[in-house]
Amino acid sequence: MQMTDLTGIRLGFALCGSFCNAAHALSAAKACADAGAQLLPIVSEHFAELRTRFGAPETFLESLTAMSSGTVIRSIPEAEPLGPKSMTDALVVCPCTGNLLAKLSAGITDGTVPMAVKSHLRGGRPVILCIATNDGLAASARNIGDLLNRRHYYFVPFGQDDPRKKPTSLVADFTRVPETVHAALHGEQIQPLLLRDP
Repeated sequence: MQMTDLTGIRLGFALCGSFCNAAHALSAAKACADAGAQLLPIVSEHFAELRTRFGAPETFLESLTAMSSGTVIRSIPEAEPLGPKSMTDALVVCPCTGNLLAKLSAGITDGTVPMAVKSHLRGGRPVILCIATNDGLAASARNIGDLLNRRHYYFVPFGQDDPRKKPTSLVADFTRVPETVHAALHGEQIQPLLLRDP
């Protein structure tokens, strides 16, 4: 497979609190940077502050800082100018939790990441969602359906990660973030969207 070229693309890369997927998200961010994207990391309040069994926030933030120009957006006031100042060509949310899906669907902007998405969308630019949620085929299903039907939203291909033990859980293929971004910048949803083995 030919490497995706994102040279010169100003890419907002937002991370939410699906902590078990933090390592996958950081790998996806690095893949985008390696493809030439200029990363602007954005982190939710929980991602920036909570220490979990999957790692310390300081470690994640250091990795993000090293991949970018040194700036990490961590608050609503810092996220608000993204749209008015045209700071990003595309915005990835990776991982995108069920909680965030609900907020985006309902238009709630009570945190750094939903504010970043709202501000970025002001310019009609693509938002790429890399979902990871245990209730993707339950409570979050209607929100996924709603966002699939909205302009400027694109999804990284996703599928059931453990149909027997977690029958409602959906997880995207994090390795496909760069190519999904590339397609979204051309107004295209990468296909196939649904995976059998994410």
